[in-house]
Amino acid sequence: MADILVRGLNPQALRRLKARAKQNGRSLQGEAKLLLERAAGADSGQVVKLIAKWEKKFASRKLTSSADMIRQDRTR
Repeated sequence: MADILVRGLNPQALRRLKARAKQNGRSLQGEAKLLLERAAGADSGQVVKLIAKWEKKFASRKLTSSADMIRQDRTR
């Protein structure tokens, strides 16, 4: 596993990151790692599996178009 060093981080950003880590019950390193991994994004295989899971979950449901619902709301 690779290591990364971040220099010159804004003190306010560091305080917010520490607060976020504490709120989520993680270490500063754990919180930063999670955020970096999320920012890097999931690989395409994971995305395809996630989409298939949601399609299967909602296959039997009839979903309304949110655009239609917004239009109806705006005309009221």
